[in-house]
Amino acid sequence: MSIKPDGTMLAALYGELAPHPWRDPLVAPSDAYSLFVARSSAMGWLAEATERVSGGLWGMNDAGQAPASGPGLARVAWFQVVLTGSVPADRPLPVQAFLACVDDVVARVGTAHPRAVRVLLPVQSLEAPVGTSSRVNAVMTLLQDAGWFADGDPRLRAGVRVTLDGGQDPSIGSAAPGMLRWMREFDQDVFSCDPLPTDDDDVLAVDDGPVLEPAVIDEVWRGSGHHRVTFHGVLAEWSPAALGWLAAFLAEAGFQHGIATPLMLTVGLSSGPDPRAG
Repeated sequence: MSIKPDGTMLAALYGELAPHPWRDPLVAPSDAYSLFVARSSAMGWLAEATERVSGGLWGMNDAGQAPASGPGLARVAWFQVVLTGSVPADRPLPVQAFLACVDDVVARVGTAHPRAVRVLLPVQSLEAPVGTSSRVNAVMTLLQDAGWFADGDPRLRAGVRVTLDGGQDPSIGSAAPGMLRWMREFDQDVFSCDPLPTDDDDVLAVDDGPVLEPAVIDEVWRGSGHHRVTFHGVLAEWSPAALGWLAAFLAEAGFQHGIATPLMLTVGLSSGPDPRAG
């Protein structure tokens, strides 16, 4: 497949997963990988695996569903794909579709109660219009998509901790204050950041948050350096749709402020509705 290896997009869920009682993982005819392939193919998101990739948003790479024991939150499932090419200047990173597919697959396996989600954002795959570094049309698409949350139940709003990790690339540290200010310029109700104090370092402090099992090998995203920033805010709802929108919005903010390498995004619940409800 002629898919560029640097367009890796990965999602990992952390928390609890109760397998469906009727599904024996030892004899089940499908696993997380095959279910993801089937679902993303049915939705038209999977690229055809031929000599010349055609159609779709991504090619399948790997997946796993194996709850682990240990300190902190367990990684209950993970999925890794590779984008078929650069993301056009009028389209955001397809994280909402990716997480929707992840959610459908996990629901087929069992009942999940995620407390944190980690997503690798290939910011370098975002394409700028010819002659400019702006992606205004992609941002406008996201703002239009935000209308989905306009009539949401306010009781579902959830406090979250958001961490962006640039791995060995330190640029996220200098870019983050501008990214937050840029995000506040738009009228949207999907995600609101805590107000910036006088000293940006107070809100952009390094914060490891909960202990999470590694989501991806370092070689995929220049990891191990751990240049990260953490801030807090409120998400319209704790759902794959809202998390996907936030991830795509953060990718646009990073691109706008000079980020040209992958970012590892971690979003964890800090307050709000119990994900077990409903």
